[in-house]
Amino acid sequence: MELGLVGLGKMGGNMSERLIKGGHSLVVMDRAADAVGRQTKLGAKSASTPAEMCKLLSGPRAIWLMIPAGAPVDQAIADFLPHLSKGDTLIDGGNTNYKDTIRRGKELAAKGIHYVDVGTSGGIWGITEGYSMMIGGDHAAVERLSPIFKTLAPAPDKGWGRVGPSGAGHFTKMVHNGIEYGMMQAFAEGFAIMAKKKDLELNVQQISQIWQHGSVVRSWLLDLISIGLKDDATLKDIKPWVADSGEGRWTVAEAIDLDVFAPVITLSLQSRFRSRDEYCYTDRMLAMMRNQFGGHAIKKT
Repeated sequence: MELGLVGLGKMGGNMSERLIKGGHSLVVMDRAADAVGRQTKLGAKSASTPAEMCKLLSGPRAIWLMIPAGAPVDQAIADFLPHLSKGDTLIDGGNTNYKDTIRRGKELAAKGIHYVDVGTSGGIWGITEGYSMMIGGDHAAVERLSPIFKTLAPAPDKGWGRVGPSGAGHFTKMVHNGIEYGMMQAFAEGFAIMAKKKDLELNVQQISQIWQHGSVVRSWLLDLISIGLKDDATLKDIKPWVADSGEGRWTVAEAIDLDVFAPVITLSLQSRFRSRDEYCYTDRMLAMMRNQFGGHAIKKT
């Protein structure tokens, strides 16, 4: 199948390579010339503008956006829209807020353009392991794109599916990432407890390998932990600063709006905020209060 792919970052570039190897015809576009060059060497065509990409694609066109969420997506849609025809499809595979997706879907549907949202999970491993794809959009549009999804997925009949109308794919991926936050936090806390128990001389990397087989907590995330600990079990070279993509925040906000009790996801998000606060006024305030009411010692910087 023919596809236009915009955005050749780590995931976009890997997806492009997997699609080309799967026999699909690609037209790629990215600001980075070297990223475009890598894909053209594999057999992709390249375009430097939306107009050029649309000319190179036969109708009905399918164009997949793998770009940052928010304003860049709106700008890309505005840039492509004059060159699209009724029946064409725009695909958003980024971590977009589902409310933006619903809005864009309605606006594009009024112009006869399909808008398909694909919540995509798999990271840098997707090129070999395949991608998990949660898809929202019109039934017919999703069905027409199924050869693409079957190639990107771990297997043609596994790891992908239409989960609902426009916005459903990004909503499901948002919740997926919220769950991911909680799982990561639980693993991190458990390994921290073991690493702190010095008198038992625990080898946390060995324990991660034991847990990989037969354990209730065995998972791909645990496999990645084992790989990471093999390089440095003390993690001494890693700064304790953890970013968030925004989807954890959206999940917590949605839980509040829906009156859903979600303390694990909420606290895991708050832990990420805490990791970035080197000054931490809160902890300084706590130390000051203990000193004021109980005369407890304060450690000076």
